[in-house]
Amino acid sequence: MKTCRPLNRNFILLISGQATSLLGNFTLKFALSMYVLEQTGSASVFAGILAAAMLPTILLSPFGGILADRANRRNIMAALDLLSGLAVLFTVLLLPLGKDIPIVTALLIILSVLAAFESPTVQACIPQMLSGDALLKGNAAVNQVAAIASLVTPFLGSLFYTAFGLRPVLSAAAACFFVTAFFECFIRLDNCKPTEHIRFRTLIKKDFSASIHFLCREQPGILKLLLLAALVSLFVAGVAVVGFPYLVRTVLALPAAYYGAAESIFGAAAISGSLYVGLSARKLRMKHLSAILSIFGICLIPAGIVFLLPISAYSRYFVMLAMFFVCQAGCSAFSACALSAIQSRTPAHLMGKVMAYVFTLSMCAQPLGQLLYGVLFDRLSDYVYWVLIPTGILVCMIGAASAGFFAGLEQTQPSSPGQD
Repeated sequence: MKTCRPLNRNFILLISGQATSLLGNFTLKFALSMYVLEQTGSASVFAGILAAAMLPTILLSPFGGILADRANRRNIMAALDLLSGLAVLFTVLLLPLGKDIPIVTALLIILSVLAAFESPTVQACIPQMLSGDALLKGNAAVNQVAAIASLVTPFLGSLFYTAFGLRPVLSAAAACFFVTAFFECFIRLDNCKPTEHIRFRTLIKKDFSASIHFLCREQPGILKLLLLAALVSLFVAGVAVVGFPYLVRTVLALPAAYYGAAESIFGAAAISGSLYVGLSARKLRMKHLSAILSIFGICLIPAGIVFLLPISAYSRYFVMLAMFFVCQAGCSAFSACALSAIQSRTPAHLMGKVMAYVFTLSMCAQPLGQLLYGVLFDRLSDYVYWVLIPTGILVCMIGAASAGFFAGLEQTQPSSPGQD
């Protein structure tokens, strides 16, 4: 099998497209989150909208994986980003008509449908372009691009959202999607479409059977890794996605600029985690991932303890900021390592479908966690330590219990993702 260089024309175009796409996505999500929180003031309503927007991704991602393995991945990505830009642009035209919250919810659902097909396609492209140590470095590079986007967009989003309102931010996000589609048009990939011609229903059944057999029989370690990541995501995503903005904006009653600054700092944390993976690709081992999971839990405990202490809102904010900084750095490192482990153990003809299961299982946990923590933070807004501290202890226990699993997974030899 031919080993690809860490940087090649296709990968540079993919990274460039991901940079503009993520810039638009993160700016869009930040502005919409602030808008919904300002309009409703409720963590449970906010969490409910986020959860509803995730359902299409959960339900449709497996079909997105099948499409990624059966069609030209370049064409899929370009078409989906073009449709994303058009959806956002159409929303800009509809907002002056009123009923803002239903329109915003509809936009999030449409973007979720498109993401169900785009996310597994993008992840399936990376091992098609890179292999060996370059694969781990490539995933780290993708994480770095995402982290840089998350570093820049909260500041820009809060600045432009405060100065101009929601519609100009949406227009800028639409432009980012169009630029992404332009970059993706120049990517050159082999067409993954097989030569066989069978009925659609038979094709779906065949592909689902092949991927399920692979995960359950040939590589059960991958399935266990996905289930473990989904379990942790249930707790961590609920606290980070719903809890942190609610604690900053509602419980501590701090201005939106503080939340925007925190998101930028978390972007710097993600960059540091990805850089560590890229520089330590030869030294990192699967057994280190259990320690990273435990760190997630450890950091949530002091974030809860500060709400028991007689200190100011600003002091609580900075302690939370430090703890979530460590969590974000660890999350970035965990994501790059776990994805590379899965991709290196998956054959090319199943890559899109397996990547779809990665997103499906993690996304299944996220809306449950968001709904759960939305209700918990609403009902325990005066006692948030009863949410943060027990969650931290649970995640620590999961991390400690997973040490044996990761040590065993490290002993299994990965296959060649470029071969069937």
